[in-house]
Amino acid sequence: MNKHSYQIPDLGYLGMPDNLSIHYQLNPAQLIEAAIKKSEGVLTEAGALAIDTGEFTGRSPKDRFIVEDDITRDNVWWGDVNIKFSPDKFDALYNKVSVYLTGREVFVRDASACANEKYHIDIRVITETAYQNLFAHHLFLRPQLINAAAKPEWTIIAAPGFAADAEQDGTRQKNFTVISFSKKIILIGGTGYTGEIKKAIFSVLNFILPHQKKVLSMHCSANTGESGDTAIFFGLSGTGKTTLSADPHRNLIGDDEHGWSDYTIFNFEGGCYAKCAGLTAQKEPQIFKAIQYGALFENVNFIEGTRRVNFANIDKTENTRVAYPLYNVSNAVKPSIGTTPKNIFFLTADAFGVLPPIAKLTPEQAMYHFISGYTAKIAGTETGADEPKATFSACFGEAFLPLHPVVYARLLGKKIKEHQVNVWLVNTGWTGGPYGKGSRIKLSDTRAMITAALNGELENVDFKHHPVFNLMMPVTCPNVTDDILDPQNIWPVHENYDDKANALANAFVKNFEKYSSLCSPEITKAGPQPAIIA
Repeated sequence: MNKHSYQIPDLGYLGMPDNLSIHYQLNPAQLIEAAIKKSEGVLTEAGALAIDTGEFTGRSPKDRFIVEDDITRDNVWWGDVNIKFSPDKFDALYNKVSVYLTGREVFVRDASACANEKYHIDIRVITETAYQNLFAHHLFLRPQLINAAAKPEWTIIAAPGFAADAEQDGTRQKNFTVISFSKKIILIGGTGYTGEIKKAIFSVLNFILPHQKKVLSMHCSANTGESGDTAIFFGLSGTGKTTLSADPHRNLIGDDEHGWSDYTIFNFEGGCYAKCAGLTAQKEPQIFKAIQYGALFENVNFIEGTRRVNFANIDKTENTRVAYPLYNVSNAVKPSIGTTPKNIFFLTADAFGVLPPIAKLTPEQAMYHFISGYTAKIAGTETGADEPKATFSACFGEAFLPLHPVVYARLLGKKIKEHQVNVWLVNTGWTGGPYGKGSRIKLSDTRAMITAALNGELENVDFKHHPVFNLMMPVTCPNVTDDILDPQNIWPVHENYDDKANALANAFVKNFEKYSSLCSPEITKAGPQPAIIA
């Protein structure tokens, strides 16, 4: 394998063995070649690498730990999201991983995060597999100047072949992600799912930026228009965050993780990590063009007899993924920085079919819905059950929040008021009935509503109050049939709509009870107002 002309870094600062076989700063072609030689994956017809991540095809949030130390003890939001790990256990586990890597080939990459240089952090990624290093190349920023002798600010060590002994090592099971803020090391083992690498750094930034820099860190996508106006899109997986930000008429800042400083929105990353189930060139042309040569596919299937990806086949997992660098996106902003946003969109895929397709929020409502982070999951598709399940993930990314959600919400509310930002709640889910009875809101209608909001075409239209969800709905919107703007209009039986709406409103109220003591009465009252209290 060609190690090319880069100086090989000295990993002595990590206390790692000196007999590692280091492949440093390989380019994508070299990493793909290495992965194929090591039987980590196969080449697709388009020249991408396709791999299987093994037992874990998604993140394992119950196996992410934070070391309790002087930095984190009194600041982290401890509990089910942020699980304590002792410093002694971290040191012992770190030593075991180091011994495991002794004599093995490892792939080392120096990269960075945060496109705004004021908040930039250097990252060294040490991986057991070539494909994990390809992922790091795509997802992190790629500095033009590399100094291998310099000690990076943060180090990630990923060893999917190492299995922890839960009883001895203090983990829950064999896989783990452990973050030490004092040592600035992230230790990942027992899982080949690359998303653990990406989200571990996101968790780090979610602590550092709000707590130390007063910068709002956000799980959102962002784009900018021809006039330089920025829009950001919050939403949980499956709500359309990546799809809707990939607008051919606007330029992409990033698809998943951003910071909001005093006057800029900036991408944390250098690439995209998109769900690719059901992907088509017709519906998502920008993404489809970006995932060809050099991309990394995870857990996909092929069309029989070919090496062409079958995007409709989710036999391995519904969470099929593709990673690709931003330079593959033809209309990506360089550098990945935008101005203060004029519009914010909260995306939710309401499978109950009761939320309006678009509604305008006050600052207090924005904080309420930000803290709530609602979407609905279609439960039990494999067992035949079709009843949706309400899901609330604070700040549209609860699993990655080291600080209490109200900390992020207060920062958001302050910025919305300071900059007079328009905030919209957009339902990308069902209408005319719940999942199984109603229909999914057309992507073309959602795009038309978002375009109207971006163009200021909803500023002078009349709005109608929704009594249950306490939302203001436009009564007309360019290029959209007026009837669909009020969801009750297209339910066959209005009484059934009322029952479902009140049930969801009660779910909002119940979920918010754990936050209300830290919020002002104005924020609590800004939420849904069910006619019947459950």
